[in-house]
Amino acid sequence: MGLTLQALYVLAAGGERAVEQLDTAANNIANINTPGFKKLIEEEMSQHIPDNKGDANNLLIFPRFKATHIVLEQGTLQKTDNPLDLALKGNGFFAVKTKTGELYTRNGHFFLNAEGKLVDSKGNPVLDISDKEILLIKNEPIHITEDGVVYQGNKKVAVLKIVNFQSVKPIGDSYYAGNGTPLPTEAKVLQGFLESSNVDPVKEMVELINAQRRFEIYGNLIRGLDQLNLKSNEIGKV
Repeated sequence: MGLTLQALYVLAAGGERAVEQLDTAANNIANINTPGFKKLIEEEMSQHIPDNKGDANNLLIFPRFKATHIVLEQGTLQKTDNPLDLALKGNGFFAVKTKTGELYTRNGHFFLNAEGKLVDSKGNPVLDISDKEILLIKNEPIHITEDGVVYQGNKKVAVLKIVNFQSVKPIGDSYYAGNGTPLPTEAKVLQGFLESSNVDPVKEMVELINAQRRFEIYGNLIRGLDQLNLKSNEIGKV
């Protein structure tokens, strides 16, 4: 009975991991057309099976994921000719001011709001190197250099804050939180371009199908274990 319950817990945990894998793959697919989106992958945890010396209550270990990782490889660059569309070529992130504090993004699909502030697609202000919001005059030409210097007419208005980190944590909506101290970056700003998502739709559909099959296998094993338990009880009554 102890072994049956442990096996049930292990299979249930495996099913839960399969759901997490499904959610990750579905999220990647949903963001295929999101500029600057970076693919997420789940890292399986390698576990040591200890010597249990015949202890029936400690025979099995549970499947689990160790961490969620971000694939930061460069997405393809698409020309839009929109002067407020910006792409980063190289490692780095744009800095934006959100309600929860400063966050970072590769999505350079920017706009001017009613107040003339440069904002992202969620309306969060884009920051300059002084951590200030960037104010621009509507309907006047804007030129942004590869170094992130913003000009309007012949006037230098701001310098975009572009930072890099040893690692980042996904927050959602293509935002990331940086881990540790910001690092220098040699990323170039390309005006009139957007970086595409680095998700390969074909490979991600395969991942989704594999996760679905994994979930179905765990479900079938749980049902089989339940049937085996019922048969064992029937034999015990004879």
